[in-house]
Amino acid sequence: MAKQTITPCLWLENDAKKAAEYYLSVFKDGRLISHKAFKNEPDAGGDFDTATIHILGMDFQLLAAGPMFKFTEAVSFVVHCKDQAEVDYYWEALTADGGSEGPCGWLKDKYGLSWQIVPERYFELESDKDKAKQKYAFKAVMKMKKIIIADLEEK
Repeated sequence: MAKQTITPCLWLENDAKKAAEYYLSVFKDGRLISHKAFKNEPDAGGDFDTATIHILGMDFQLLAAGPMFKFTEAVSFVVHCKDQAEVDYYWEALTADGGSEGPCGWLKDKYGLSWQIVPERYFELESDKDKAKQKYAFKAVMKMKKIIIADLEEK
């Protein structure tokens, strides 16, 4: 397996360890790689902590260093789901406890991080040779919040 050469660093307001535990509770096959707390000199800013987690085959660094920066929809992570049960699971898990639904398979988790929960079937339809199937699937997704696989194809 190739070594990951880019690791997203997600800036959180506080408690990287708690955030790591949250993401590891959602992404069941994940693991905590490391956690470290740092003490700053009084004139250098506040104390902070970092955690590195591995979820869905990818490492993420969590940096909890205060309220200076917030997540925006300019960056999101796409979760490719094999079936409706997986879409439903991630949708419910990530919108719970303060998360929020968005349009077209997008949501924000309780930390404000944007995710796209997308079934593989949508990607298949999006690149289907039949342009009518592509168009129908796209129009259907544009009307949805959580993507419902059964509603992506004309009956």
